[in-house]
Amino acid sequence: MKAEQVKKLKKQLEDQVESLEDRVEHTEEFESTELSNYDNHPADNATDLYDQERGMAMTQFKEEELEDAKIALAAIEDGTYGTCAVCGKDIPFERLEALPTALTCIDHADQKPDLETRPPEEDVLRASTSQPVEKEDGAIRDYQDSFEDVEDFGSSDTPQDQPDQDPQKFFKDDK
Repeated sequence: MKAEQVKKLKKQLEDQVESLEDRVEHTEEFESTELSNYDNHPADNATDLYDQERGMAMTQFKEEELEDAKIALAAIEDGTYGTCAVCGKDIPFERLEALPTALTCIDHADQKPDLETRPPEEDVLRASTSQPVEKEDGAIRDYQDSFEDVEDFGSSDTPQDQPDQDPQKFFKDDK
């Protein structure tokens, strides 16, 4: 790699570090304007929680990106920038131009998605009364499909609720 290319990438990394440091310093802290959650709708509380978690995730992402940029700058200072940390081959300039923080060639980049780890919410989201969450307390969970029992008393699928049916025919026998 030519010295002018390294200089261009170093400038790009320095600009990236400066920008990320500013963004990490000026993170928007979420503050609730509510004095009490007593009168809030649960959806409002959920929105507030989502905003907090999203802000924390974005801050964490920026911090990791900042750390990667600083490591790449240190590699430039060490003279190891542009060579794969695993095999020692030269990293193509096009790769470094697209991803200046790359320290490995494309062959040794982490390209496999993590398909094993699943979010903990899936344990709850797949739950139903016919297949309840196994970890929940049996005293507060109905382990039978109770809707079938309730449906015996009527639902929107019963004949009197169908638009094509004459409702008077159900009352003729009552006279």
